[in-house]
Amino acid sequence: MSTTTNDIVLRPRFKFHVNYKNEMLLKLFEDTKSVQSDFIVSRVDDHVFIKIPKDKQHFWSPQLHLEINNEFDEKDGSIIYGLFGPNPTVWTMFMFFHFLVAGLFIAFAIWAYVNWTLDANYAIQLFVTLLTIVIWVALYFGGRLGKRTGMAQMHELHHFMRDTLRSKGIHAED
Repeated sequence: MSTTTNDIVLRPRFKFHVNYKNEMLLKLFEDTKSVQSDFIVSRVDDHVFIKIPKDKQHFWSPQLHLEINNEFDEKDGSIIYGLFGPNPTVWTMFMFFHFLVAGLFIAFAIWAYVNWTLDANYAIQLFVTLLTIVIWVALYFGGRLGKRTGMAQMHELHHFMRDTLRSKGIHAED
């Protein structure tokens, strides 16, 4: 199974090949909904979402998004793309804060530059510009802390996916 070696990645991805058609794999995951209660499994077209149940979730609980596509060069093969990430609401909020901080940085940097070129006082604008950098670094490390907090659940999701595939004798090919 392919894994990432880059420690900076906040939303790890993986990809692997299997020698089964995607419909069979999608049905396999869909059938697990009724035989287990440890995870919430939902399917939309070629996408499978595996989530932690509400009673076990915390703010940083991850979910696993699988996209299962047929390979075009093989008749019976499929490619499984996986993406670990936080709840979409948490991710949207997190990205909103990043864009807000970036916007404030640009606005106050321009304001500071304009005041500097006009020989006006620009200390407050420069302070806010530098503060936005500190806030961005704090957001980054907050995301890293959240990833570390959800790491055990990421492993649980990955093991569930792997065990579901292995229950039918399906093994990943790199």
